[in-house]
Amino acid sequence: MENPVKESVPVWKDGRAKSITFIVTKDCQLACKYCYLVGKNTKERMSFDVARQAVDYILSHREDFNDDSVVWDFIGGEPFLEIDLIDQLCDYIKKEMFCLDHPWFNSYRFSFSTNGINYDSEKVQHYIKKNHTHLSIGITIDGTRRKHDLNRVYKGSQKGSYDDVCRNIPLWLSQFPDGGTKVTISSADIPYIYESVLHLFSLGIHQVNINCVFEDVWKEGDDHRFEEQLLMLADEIIDQELYRDNTCTFFSENIGKPLDKQQQRENWCGAGRMLAVDAEGNFYPCTRFAGYSLRTKKPIIIGNIHDGIDKNKLRPFLTLDRLTQSTQECIDCDVASGCAWCQGENYDAAQSDTIYQRSTAICKMHKARVRANNYYWNRLFRKLELQEFETIRRKSTTTIC
Repeated sequence: MENPVKESVPVWKDGRAKSITFIVTKDCQLACKYCYLVGKNTKERMSFDVARQAVDYILSHREDFNDDSVVWDFIGGEPFLEIDLIDQLCDYIKKEMFCLDHPWFNSYRFSFSTNGINYDSEKVQHYIKKNHTHLSIGITIDGTRRKHDLNRVYKGSQKGSYDDVCRNIPLWLSQFPDGGTKVTISSADIPYIYESVLHLFSLGIHQVNINCVFEDVWKEGDDHRFEEQLLMLADEIIDQELYRDNTCTFFSENIGKPLDKQQQRENWCGAGRMLAVDAEGNFYPCTRFAGYSLRTKKPIIIGNIHDGIDKNKLRPFLTLDRLTQSTQECIDCDVASGCAWCQGENYDAAQSDTIYQRSTAICKMHKARVRANNYYWNRLFRKLELQEFETIRRKSTTTIC
């Protein structure tokens, strides 16, 4: 029997691509209530000169950037506020990779996660048409108007952004039919998970990437309310056979198991194997170590466009794995696989200036997800087995004339 369950879209090049992020602006039209970017502002905008020097350094140091492929990632704030810079920079990147006969030429992606507000603008659309074959864009929409507008409000007001984002979804899906959205769950919007995922499916968004915030915002009983929403969602997806065309990352066959030896020696986060550059030309192991992402700690800078990468500052990030930063309780946990973390949040929440202390704020939420996930897959497999049995039975009782 053909497997009717739609698989999640794999990461481009299966994670073998180098991720290089340009923080092109720290400005955004929105002031999302759960946003970890605590230092957004209108002043820090990347210049083309800084961006060019970063590209020149990266492309001229192949010994340090020897991955098979590259993802050139652009973030803010809202990256499309700097579409003129991005357009100019991408033209420069393509030209330099060609002139240098660089292995990344024709093995690259330009990547964006956008709030979608100015997606239909003339300049953004011109850029998309010019780069479409090497482009991935995700628009963030949190679900129903009620859930989306609870958190994703305009800067300086409480006006929700749902209508301004939703009007651009058809255009986006016509250009990127396999595009996925990123949904964030915080304590206040747990009651709207069920209706929001189904709403996104109804809009034609078949890939819903959804996760709980890593910050310590969870209240007593949130895990039980969370589980109830996921159980309702599981029933609806299975009963209506929505799994045939849609995926929701809350349900995965690969979570909720003990860690094997290999998993213990892996890091969930890619900090240190990625590279981020800001408007001043500073290098970071990940954008979450830049100043505007940190509540209590100082930024961790591992180099700059003038002096290059300081490998002594980078080395601690390359030693990170589950064993070096987790408690023994986390290592021995029966449902440890799939329990995620953000390296920057680990650092920000740690009792000292260390990157080796793992935050466990989402522990109860992960365990609730695992319980619902087990229910989903057990029920789905029983349904599919029954369907296969019925198919075989019908074939065996058919009279051949």
